[in-house]
Amino acid sequence: MTIDLALVLALLGAAIVMFVANRPRMDAVAVIMMVALPFTGVLTVSEALSGLSNPNVVLIAALFIIGEGLVRTGIAQRLGERIVARAGGNEARLIVLLMVTVGLVGSVMSSTGVVALFIPVVLRVARSADLAPGRLMMPLSVAGLISGMMTLVATPPNLIVHSELLRQGFEGFGFFAITPFGVPLLVLAIVYMLFARRLLPGKPKKAGGVVRPHLSDWVEEYGLAEREGRLRIEAGSSLIGHRLKDLDLRSTSGVNVIAIERGRGFARHLIRPLAQTELHEGDILFLDVFVPTIDIDDVCQRFGLSRLPLSGAYFTDRSQEIGMAEMMVPVESSLIGRTVVEARFRSETDLAVVGLKRGRKAVTTSILDEPLKLGDTLLVFGPWRAIRALQAEGSDTIVLNLPAELDDALPAPGRAPYALGALALLVGLMVSGVVPNVQAALIACLVMGLFGCVDMTSAYRSIHWQSLVLIVGMLPFSLALQKTGGVDLAADALLSVVGDAGPRAVLVGIFIVTAAFSLFISNTATAVLMAPVAVAVAAELHASPYPFAMTVALAASSAFMTPVSSPVNTLVIGPGDYTFMDFVRVGVPFAAISLIATVTLVPWLLPF
Repeated sequence: MTIDLALVLALLGAAIVMFVANRPRMDAVAVIMMVALPFTGVLTVSEALSGLSNPNVVLIAALFIIGEGLVRTGIAQRLGERIVARAGGNEARLIVLLMVTVGLVGSVMSSTGVVALFIPVVLRVARSADLAPGRLMMPLSVAGLISGMMTLVATPPNLIVHSELLRQGFEGFGFFAITPFGVPLLVLAIVYMLFARRLLPGKPKKAGGVVRPHLSDWVEEYGLAEREGRLRIEAGSSLIGHRLKDLDLRSTSGVNVIAIERGRGFARHLIRPLAQTELHEGDILFLDVFVPTIDIDDVCQRFGLSRLPLSGAYFTDRSQEIGMAEMMVPVESSLIGRTVVEARFRSETDLAVVGLKRGRKAVTTSILDEPLKLGDTLLVFGPWRAIRALQAEGSDTIVLNLPAELDDALPAPGRAPYALGALALLVGLMVSGVVPNVQAALIACLVMGLFGCVDMTSAYRSIHWQSLVLIVGMLPFSLALQKTGGVDLAADALLSVVGDAGPRAVLVGIFIVTAAFSLFISNTATAVLMAPVAVAVAAELHASPYPFAMTVALAASSAFMTPVSSPVNTLVIGPGDYTFMDFVRVGVPFAAISLIATVTLVPWLLPF
């Protein structure tokens, strides 16, 4: 062993110790290593900083932005909520559908991002089904990790292994090269979790801290139940082509149109019901029936409408797009002495007043014609953007309460078709190879920005800078180990242990070493270290590098065994109320299953 190699290994050992201790944080360790490596004389400053110019670092950042676009437009949430709605309260069915959905969504966005996205969804489902969150969070994290095995861009370790193949002069992996391995592993994971869930915490976690109201609380408090209606405008309806101001449904029929849904599928969106809004065939009217004696069926028959079922009390099933807030009328408000209609409240704020309280008592008469008084509490209903805008202005009203559902509100509703189009463009460009992967991702980001799926603020905020800095700081180690002979030394050591047993045994060794590293450091850093070793081992055996490189990618995503193996695991510790041993009990057996599946499938699909 040379002095140069000893210095590099000493730095690598120091980095691993700091990773294990989590002191300082991982991205700080990466920066320390970038600064320290040039002092060894092995790398120049330019080589130590070469990770900053690596196309895959830019690609990973772009994928974070694309994932943010899927979140902001509601695509991922709608998929998740449709799945959990179909599962009902059945825990086994919910686990199956949840893991399948996470695996699919995670194939085109960061596995960390998809788990973060589904955590609030799973918590809501667990609460409504009276299940312990811990029964669902571990299946969520396992599916999130396996989603990284679905496509080339699903997780950073795949791209790092792909980049190493390209750097060594090989062709690299295709977009779906890893999919034939990920799908069987996902099936195995689902079957395994249906049995392993018995090892998970079974008691619902008690909520702590300040409890914010939910929309359902206000529905009960203000007596909104049975006041809502959803009516579709059918062909031949007398409303088609007419403007709302000409119809004056509030005076003639005792109903208030508080929102209009237009479009179908992911293209559906809510529009503001202005006086000039012209009604179209297929529009769905969200109604607040403020006159108790009104017969909705009679309204449907008179105007050629059909009544649609309601899946949430007073439209609470649409809480990602529309919501409520409590506002108080302050002493200087111009609303005092005027009715909601006289003040043109909806025209001015884009919000409909659906509830009114004086003191602690809700007003049950027609609130639209009730003169407002100092200290009145208004319950407003409408798009979240309008609620936020009114909260910022605060001239005529003061925001008293915002519901918990605000955290899940969609910043860009109605932009889902554009986000889907950008995603399809990304996949098409990557699969066809017309442009490099990083260019395809940047084009998709620009398309999302052009159509309002993301803005610059949300784009910068969506990037997980800690992960990027970690990758940038660890990439020079592979170059340093290669220049000092460390990669060849590691390959020789691995072959000396298992080489005589044949290539399949070498795959076992690579998987175990990679998984072992992932116990202490992130799977991203593990892939940086192990990818060049795998290619060197293939060269020593005069074999194809692809089965060995693929094994590293699969093993790096098999970080099931500890809560620190991957950010995916770390995210679910708190919501699932897990201990370190929960991950050991569930993760170690499935890591062994993954090892067996990997060494069985890889040589079959990628011959030596």
